[in-house]
Amino acid sequence: MTRVFVDTSGWGSFFVRTAPHFETAKRVLMGLQTQGGMAITTNYVLAELVALLSSRVKVPRPTVIEIVETIRSTSWVQMVHIDRDADFAAWNLFRSHTDKNWSLVDCSSFALMRAGFISAALTTDYHFEQAGFTRLLK
Repeated sequence: MTRVFVDTSGWGSFFVRTAPHFETAKRVLMGLQTQGGMAITTNYVLAELVALLSSRVKVPRPTVIEIVETIRSTSWVQMVHIDRDADFAAWNLFRSHTDKNWSLVDCSSFALMRAGFISAALTTDYHFEQAGFTRLLK
């Protein structure tokens, strides 16, 4: 089964039709659905997505709620909750890479992807490439 990690910018690209990578994000996610794959994401990513949509993109709050509820209820999306152990692993990754401008959310995603042997991310964030993953939105 194909598994792709979906980062904040991946979800934004999929749900915001005017996003530069909308068509690619749509193709990747619809392809996962039809091929029986899984989109993996986290509660940290969703928190970041809510902030992005609400403040930068100016999506109305009811629409933001609808987007998050759609993600949470989609059968081919696996929502991983960053627990204490995962948070600790993310923090260790964050503080051990002082030469990188990675966020804590990035580090939690990287730790999850490494643990789950996920190599590709639906993201525009080049930090995923820095960490050794394939970025699907360029």
